[in-house]
Amino acid sequence: MMGGREKTKEMKEKLKGDKKKIKKKKNKKNKKKKKTKKKKKTKKKEKKKEKKEKEKKKEKKEKEKKKEKKEKKEKKKEKKETQ
Repeated sequence: MMGGREKTKEMKEKLKGDKKKIKKKKNKKNKKKKKTKKKKKTKKKEKKKEKKEKEKKKEKKEKEKKKEKKEKKEKKKEKKETQ
């Protein structure tokens, strides 16, 4: 039979090993979490960038349309004046 001290020593050593394993597992999990978080972040950034680009294109189109409308109006005015 084992004495009390030896038993506790053995249990402590076992616990130490288990703690290391748990820590390793936790680290692995956290690293994975960080990676997925980073991926999500980059995806979000890309989406934001695309949205901005779309808005810029839309604004540009609107400006061009307004410009064309203005030019047409001016041409009409000139035509009326010349007649």
